Amino acid sequence: MILSRKLKDKISSKWMIICLSFFFILPLAIAIGLILKSSGLSKGESLIHLITSSDWAPSDGKFGFLPFIVSSLWVTLVALIVSMPLCLLAAIYLSQFAPKWMLRIMHPVIDILAGIPSVVYGVWALLVIVPFVRNVAAPMFHAESVGYCILSGALILAVMSIPYILNMLLEVFRQIPVELGEASFALGSTKWETIKKIFLRKGATGIFSAYGLGFSKALGETLAVMMVIGNVVQIPHSVFDAGYPLPALVANNYGEMMSIPSYDSALMFGSLLLLIIILIINVFFRYIIYKSIAL
Repeated sequence: MILSRKLKDKISSKWMIICLSFFFILPLAIAIGLILKSSGLSKGESLIHLITSSDWAPSDGKFGFLPFIVSSLWVTLVALIVSMPLCLLAAIYLSQFAPKWMLRIMHPVIDILAGIPSVVYGVWALLVIVPFVRNVAAPMFHAESVGYCILSGALILAVMSIPYILNMLLEVFRQIPVELGEASFALGSTKWETIKKIFLRKGATGIFSAYGLGFSKALGETLAVMMVIGNVVQIPHSVFDAGYPLPALVANNYGEMMSIPSYDSALMFGSLLLLIIILIINVFFRYIIYKSIAL
């Protein structure tokens, strides 16, 4: 009986180790697969030239990824500039000021927003955001735009990122002990002073984590952004210029890759670049979190 129980425990622990190992191996396997598939592209030109070149002419064998990298960073950064303060203020209100019944109502609403398919967001952006940018936002800044631009993609991306970031921020504030706030009030602090000096400082690492995961999630969004960003191969110089992010490049052109030599490798290299950018972003936010803990 004892041997049987020990054998079961041993088998269970082995299975758990195997399952855990899968999560370590999977990113490495994805990276190796992309490197092998894109290796044919790097034989003709240097990696530096591929990343820094703006020439994109697949029929002539020219694959410059700089416009796609710049467009991806443009749309993601603008989206986060819009969504980050909204999410933080909404999380502060829902966790510190709002009555409990409002929080019970908002939780399923946030979950519904997170579960809406990207194509639905894209169609809504076509009907609402594109005309808004064309008729309102662009004239407000004395600019001209047909509506299919970086700003349209960033706005719909901000809307899509809000449920994920807001859910994580609510969980961060929920984990902060209530006693810390009560002690602050006992010392004579106001509500806002308590939030600023206790809750925001105590939850700083969690807030950075939420923003980092939100950034990574936003960078990889494809369909909705692809429908409204314009998909023009150029380096955008303002939010009213059309762009062409890396995920849209792969999604739009993967079906045509067989007709042009090296196109398959180019699209795999674009996916590899996206993976590398996301890894760099995660390492950067991890470093910020580490430094904030050390302080």
